[in-house]
Amino acid sequence: MVDYVKKGSIQVAKELYDFVNLEALPETGLDIETFWADFGKLVSDLAPKNKDLLVKRDEFQKQIDAWHKENNVFDYHEYKAFLERIGYLEPQVEDFSITTENIDDVITRQAGPQLVVPIDNSRYTINAANARWGSLYDALYGTDAISEEGGAEKKDSYNPVRGDKVIAFAKNFLDEHAPLKVSSHTEAKKYTIVKGKLEVVLKNGDTTELNDASKFSGYQGQAEEPSAVLLKNNGLHFEIQFDRNHSIGKTDEAGVKDIYLESATSSIMDCEDSIAAVDAEDKTLVYRNWLGLNRGDLTSVFTKGGKGVTRTLNPDRTYTGPNGEEVILSGRVLMFIRNVGHLMTNNAILDESGQEVPEGMMDGVFTSLMAKHGLLGNGPLQNSKEGSVYIVKPKMHGSKEAAFANELFNRVEDMLDMKRNTLKIGLMDEERRTSLNLKNSIHEVKERIVFINTGFLDRTGDEIHTSMEAGPMIRKGEMKSSTWLNAYEKNNVRVGLAAGLKGKAQIGKGMWAMPDLMDAMLKQKRGHLQAGGNTAWVPSPTAATLHALHYHEIDVRKVQVELAKEVKDYRDEILQIPVVENPIWSAEEIQEELDNSAQTLLGYVVRWVDHGIGCSKVPDINNVALMEDRATLRISSQMITNWLHHDICTEEQTLNTLKRMAKIVDEQNAGDALYRPMTPNFDESIAFQAACDLVFKGKDQPSGYTEPILHRRRLEAKESKHVIE
Repeated sequence: MVDYVKKGSIQVAKELYDFVNLEALPETGLDIETFWADFGKLVSDLAPKNKDLLVKRDEFQKQIDAWHKENNVFDYHEYKAFLERIGYLEPQVEDFSITTENIDDVITRQAGPQLVVPIDNSRYTINAANARWGSLYDALYGTDAISEEGGAEKKDSYNPVRGDKVIAFAKNFLDEHAPLKVSSHTEAKKYTIVKGKLEVVLKNGDTTELNDASKFSGYQGQAEEPSAVLLKNNGLHFEIQFDRNHSIGKTDEAGVKDIYLESATSSIMDCEDSIAAVDAEDKTLVYRNWLGLNRGDLTSVFTKGGKGVTRTLNPDRTYTGPNGEEVILSGRVLMFIRNVGHLMTNNAILDESGQEVPEGMMDGVFTSLMAKHGLLGNGPLQNSKEGSVYIVKPKMHGSKEAAFANELFNRVEDMLDMKRNTLKIGLMDEERRTSLNLKNSIHEVKERIVFINTGFLDRTGDEIHTSMEAGPMIRKGEMKSSTWLNAYEKNNVRVGLAAGLKGKAQIGKGMWAMPDLMDAMLKQKRGHLQAGGNTAWVPSPTAATLHALHYHEIDVRKVQVELAKEVKDYRDEILQIPVVENPIWSAEEIQEELDNSAQTLLGYVVRWVDHGIGCSKVPDINNVALMEDRATLRISSQMITNWLHHDICTEEQTLNTLKRMAKIVDEQNAGDALYRPMTPNFDESIAFQAACDLVFKGKDQPSGYTEPILHRRRLEAKESKHVIE
């Protein structure tokens, strides 16, 4: 039972209530009684509007389902006219440019990697915040970015053959992005600062300097013997670090011990898809960690190698500039906070009728309240130099839902005594109605928008669910080459640039989900920059350091200038539904698709439901570790649901597949002492039953979302655990 405190028209779980009153409200200048009264008024005013928006989603879905049932022969022009007639496809607004102000340089001037991290894990969160800088040597040496061929294997002890390959790679990086007028960095004997310039003494005794002197940005230590030299290329910094006594530095003629890259420029601290927060206990942890990040005093204590370790946030980095001036660079990423969308409610707060309050409203108020501590300087570190709070808002459908988010942000600013548009918004383009009406959606938040992006998994899940009645969908592996998806990716960039996002906002691209396959990432992820993305998601600090190399290779600003010249409306292509008119898959191909989706679904669900883990490395059916979050479930469950609905497979076949894949998932998790096997007692496994619900009840889930089932089953698992204890 939840212990509630009644405050005016609302009831607040005591755990959350005490945290807000004792930890979050002090030092904000806000009055406790006024705060809770304002929160109650916000709920009574906006919750009905929130509900109406969800009802509209359902109405659209019923109309679209009915249209497909009534039109067995698909006519695209009639379909498009139908969508326009019911208001699903909106008339486009006139051309405009966003007017967002007070945006940090990380967004306006720097292109770079972006980490997404579950905020309920303080250790991971601090690691992400500190991922602004990373060792290139470590990132190369510890991953498959460097081949193990020719005696360069990773061993328990240092392998000098592998080390030489790393150093050669790093010196080549210097030659490409900070070339010398004469010779190469491989021939450097000493780096020194003379009259505000970087001079390099070569092994033959000659002296040279940078081909482009403007790339020199500062140094640490003494001018004649610096401990670090700071360089800049395409808006990103990197250091050449020196220490002739270091185990690596003493083997280098110039004493170079490492190349340190500015890596993840920003990070999304996630309250949504990568966590499993279902009640007041969970939400309080989320908000407490976010408070610590904004105050700069969050710590994490853990054991590593048998020793206790305390992790804290990194300080800023200080240098002497070319002209002797002090240069200070942030030691941490710029933090966004991702709130939940409009759909879910949470029992942490009840309204005057005893109903759960929309969780998106809770997140809007409480994450902004925590961020106010950073704006006021209530701690040793600050996130935003421009006095802004960056909130990513996911899973919105069309411009009216974006407008509602804007209204919510206005109310929160008034409630917390913040200037208008202090709260910036990141608009995630991951629902079909938003993709088709992206221009209008951006227009509704044009004074506060700082971020848009695309997301393959959620967007495909919504594509499948929206067109469930249109026919059986193509296989997941074929989706990435489909007409609609390629148009969707291009449309996001084109619309964003046309709305003036260049130099004012991030245009983001999706996650590299394979954290152990860094060589493949280096070969492929540059495509996100070539497509116009000035940020893209990575699964780890190490991946951020390696992905940063792409931003040195490609000047995204120039790419965006060229892409902005294109004038094309991609909406007709986005509306090409990825169905198979006459499926001729073999029984083996059908079973292969079922196996893949079922194993992926189960591997993630069991951790979410039984352990409350919303993001982790989950092995796929081929034992390749994938960094998965809740969007994984949406595409996998909706894929199976669609094939069931169109008789590509049977319920018996699907259930047998789930049971067989559950055994494989159990085997993959056999080394985890806390793991609860799903087999052989399937009826007793709450996680297995959750997976079945996601598939067999998938057609009835709102927009194909997994949250309602997951939350219900997670609460059941938590209660079951408490009973056992």
